Amino acid sequence: MYALALIRYRRPLEAVLTVLEDHRAYLMDLKRQGLLLASGPLDPRHGGALLLRVPDGSAPDSLDAIRDGDPFTKLGMAQYELMPWLPTIGVEGLDQL
Repeated sequence: MYALALIRYRRPLEAVLTVLEDHRAYLMDLKRQGLLLASGPLDPRHGGALLLRVPDGSAPDSLDAIRDGDPFTKLGMAQYELMPWLPTIGVEGLDQL
């Protein structure tokens, strides 16, 4: 299953930037595990977005674990909005990632 995660900063950008390297290291680990397909900041920079692929049978638990493991969440810098997603158009391309 695919999912979108919108990350909204809860603190000023200056505070968020102090945790950015830890957050990015966490995301790189998710990418190595095959859970993260793409990520990046929103423009204007008030948060970010993740494109995720998680196991079908455990999607809610997997998404909660991804959110809860992020240093942004642990340190109260940001909140996640998790949205399971069932793409139809272009899914073949996603499946190849």
